Amino acid sequence: MTTTTTATRHDRRMYAIMNRPGAQAMSRTAARRRGWVAAHIALTAAGVAFWLGSVHAGPRWVPFGLLAVIVPWCVAMGVINGATRGLLQLRGRMLDERQYAERDRVRSLAHRITLVLLFAGAAGAGTATLLAGVRFDGGALFPVLFALLVTHWMLPSWVACLRVRDDAPDEVLDTTGGH
Repeated sequence: MTTTTTATRHDRRMYAIMNRPGAQAMSRTAARRRGWVAAHIALTAAGVAFWLGSVHAGPRWVPFGLLAVIVPWCVAMGVINGATRGLLQLRGRMLDERQYAERDRVRSLAHRITLVLLFAGAAGAGTATLLAGVRFDGGALFPVLFALLVTHWMLPSWVACLRVRDDAPDEVLDTTGGH
């Protein structure tokens, strides 16, 4: 933790929450972290779909679907934040130099991924318009842009969680007296 400025009570509390040792078991291995990220991506996609359905006057049950997704989404986000030890949620003054550099690398990688997704979408739309005469009117534009916004917002957390290295295993004590 850096000490360039004084940590507030909120900073210390968030640091303690993000670095709780008991919660680390849920994301200890790379396979578990991948599972949580996959679950969070699926819950995010469902939440976006439910929200867009409720905005565009879908069936009356659609907002309840969104409510049903919120709690598991928050749990998955909490596990991701715990796995990254708050890399993206903590203020810069609470991170050491290594964490600060890793946060910059994660944001840069997520930015490049978003750029590739945007380029692929634009190229696909341009190709469909040019070769197939497909017209894109405002009906699909908002949902696509909203989905891209959410992806841009969540991608750094997903990338950070996937980049976390497994903790070094505890040294196994040899009780037989051998080497």
